[in-house]
Parts: sequence; structure tokens; C-alpha cells
Amino acid sequence: MDDFKYLAIVEWVKQHIVKKNLSPGERFYSEKELCDIHGVSRQTVRQALMVLESQNIIWRKRGSGTFVRSVDQPVFKQGYNVGVISTYFSDYIFPSIVTGIERVLKANHIGMQLSITQNQVFEESKALKTMLAQDVKGLIVEPSKSALPNPNRALYEEIRSLNIPVVFFNANYPWSDFSCVAMDDVKAASLVTDHLFAMGHRKISGIFALDDIQGHKRYQGFMNSFEQHSIPTAEQNVLWYSTSEKQSLFTLSSERVLSILKDSTAVVCYNDSIAVSLMNFCKENGIKVPEDISIVGIDNAKLASICEVPLTTVSHPHQLLGERAAELLMQMLSQPNTENENILFEPELVSRQSVQKL
Repeated sequence: MDDFKYLAIVEWVKQHIVKKNLSPGERFYSEKELCDIHGVSRQTVRQALMVLESQNIIWRKRGSGTFVRSVDQPVFKQGYNVGVISTYFSDYIFPSIVTGIERVLKANHIGMQLSITQNQVFEESKALKTMLAQDVKGLIVEPSKSALPNPNRALYEEIRSLNIPVVFFNANYPWSDFSCVAMDDVKAASLVTDHLFAMGHRKISGIFALDDIQGHKRYQGFMNSFEQHSIPTAEQNVLWYSTSEKQSLFTLSSERVLSILKDSTAVVCYNDSIAVSLMNFCKENGIKVPEDISIVGIDNAKLASICEVPLTTVSHPHQLLGERAAELLMQMLSQPNTENENILFEPELVSRQSVQKL
């Protein structure tokens, strides 16, 4: 799989430089040449080159090529700090993502200032202003309520005018052209919905977050799957919720949830957290999973494999996504003219026991 082939290229480049006794400043293979040598996509080669740059093995100059870097030539000055802003941290997939970011920053001797917004746009504003006051050199941000109009747009334009590089992770604002590293959320939802169709289900419902752009993209993938299977009923049993209502979704909306379950044989959930909460709701209401209702999630969080009925879901790159976001920021810091780039990870289905074949 291309997502992991880049690691082999990283090791090959290191060995090749030693074997050929290449000197600092000497021109190295181009992206195209590395694609031809290893038989991989340009995206995979770029992933490898970003890692090599973050490790000070090579450096690239736009329009000139790739060169061997002197190990004695520092890329970042002492005291460099990067701001990391995440919606959450203490649970779910967020600790793994932040760990990936921290690993790459630490390898480059860069300090990390972490702030948590609880998915609140004004907390995001406070974090951005604080980090600017503390002279951070770059920002890695998970946007808050990314599907809604955002009052911080002018603040991000100010950050752009200061030439401070920004990398978003997990999602991007619709109005933003900053770099973003994320999973392909549309494809993720298509995968789990296609799986339900393949298992014989036709009455499939969905539960999605309305205030995060990931919820919209996963809904799009859900709808795409229905269209591919020529079934026009996708919209009829979709429950939308705001992230602030997540804890009360299955209490305040219990009648609506029960109505959806009554008319369905399967449910696609916005993420694994919602899927496990739905499983608990079903148990409390005497509904068996998967005998009465099949449930799928997205993200392959740890709880997906340890819940009472192991959950069918879609893989999320977790720590690797954090690493890639940090590596991309390293590239932007070392090469200020680097163009913004969007990196999407390919999801994979993880089949477990929460789906019954009809």
C-alpha cells in the first residue's frame, strides 16, 4: 500500500547516500526519477522526501531540484516553537494524533505549545492569539465547528500576512486554502455503507455531525453509496446532531432514534464513539446487535475493538496522520516558498462482529 511504501524509500535514500558517498550539496534524484526507480506514485515519493527533509538528510529548492544536506547544517534555529491546536485531547483518536505530531517536532528539536478548544471557535481564537503573542513559527490546527461560518477567518488572513505556515489536520475550513492532512472521509463512509449493501442490507440509516465538515463529507459518502446501488431512500432516515449535543443525543432524541431503528436493519454512524453509544442505547432498549440491527462506525478507535460487540469500522491513520502533518509543516518552515498541499489517507474497511448478513 502506497501509504507505507514511502518508509522503504526513506531507508533506501539513506543507504544510497552512504553507499555512493554523496557529498553535502550534491544533487540527488528528482521526484520523477525516484518514482521510476521504485515504481510508486509521485505522492508516495513526496511523502518520503518530506520525512528526509525533516530528518535533515536532503533539502529541496523549488525550480532547482533535490540536494544532499550537510548533517552539520541546521535547519531550525534554537528556540523554535510550533503551536498545536486540537479540538480534544484526552480520549478517542486525539492522543495518538498529537503523539505523532510531537514525535516529529521533537526529532527536529522544536518545542510544541498545545492548546485544546473543546470544538469552540472562540477558544480557537484565544489559542491563536496567545500563540502569535508567543512568537510561534508555525501552526498545526484542527478546526473548530468546521462546517459553520467562522469568525476567525480574518485572524487566519493575518497569520497568512505574517508568513506563518499553517497545516490543518482532520479537516479544513471550506473557505481556506491552507494545507490539510486528513483521511478521505467521503470514501470512508462509502466503504462502510457499501459493506452493508454487500451484506444484504437495504434499509440503512445514518447519524452524522452537522457542525463539522467531516460530518458533511461522511454524509456525502453515505449518499454516494446509495446512488451507486440505485436506492433513492438515503435521506429518509438520517439523524443530524451538533457536537455539543453528543452526550445527550440518545436521551433527548431517544424517540427519534427508536423510530430510525424500527425502520432500519443497519446504521452508519459518524464515528466509532457515536456507534458505541448507539450500541449501549440498543442494549438499554432490548435491541440486539447485530441480530436486530447492524451498526458500523468510522475511525477504528481503540474502543471499536474492545466494546461488547466488536465494531465494524474504517481505519484512520491516527499517529501517522499527526506525523505527516508535522512533516509537512517542517517542509514549509525550511522552504518558505512551498506551495500548500492537501494529503488524503486512503481508508480501509475493518470488519468485525457488529454487522449481520441478511
